[in-house]
Amino acid sequence: MTYVVTESCIKCKYTDCVDVCPVDCFKEGPNMLVIDPDECIDCAVCVPECPVNAIYAEDDLPAEQKAFVALNAELAKQWPTITDTKGPLPEAEEFKDMKGKLKHLQR
Repeated sequence: MTYVVTESCIKCKYTDCVDVCPVDCFKEGPNMLVIDPDECIDCAVCVPECPVNAIYAEDDLPAEQKAFVALNAELAKQWPTITDTKGPLPEAEEFKDMKGKLKHLQR
């Protein structure tokens, strides 16, 4: 089992999770983060750090978020590792509670 960043992260990109990750498994894209499933050690320390509840254990993913398992794996191969906390995106407050944000994902 691995942890997965879901749709809630899109257009927010809070990075509180990055600081607590002991193995640097987060990858940074233009407007969201993903978790590299090959690096994640399933420690769960990132889950409570996310202010938009975007991180789930793969086995606990809501049905409508299942596609993010493959999306995290795909994008983790393309995006660089992020190891330092940064400020959220300027539009984070506006988008943090929005549903249906996949169309806003920038690759």
